[in-house]
Amino acid sequence: MALFRGLFFVLLLGAVILFALYGATGQLKYRKFGLRIVIGTLLAAFGFFAVLIVQRIG
Repeated sequence: MALFRGLFFVLLLGAVILFALYGATGQLKYRKFGLRIVIGTLLAAFGFFAVLIVQRIG
């Protein structure tokens, strides 16, 4: 559980850094990659919590 929380934190921190780079440089590639990381992280988090809920119910 701690591993997943740490991984989510690192991925979201990476996205924040990419958005800061986009703000500083204005290069569109940083924003696109940051959004991909956020979307992937959120999808993984929803899947992780869905598995936890199913295990709790079953």
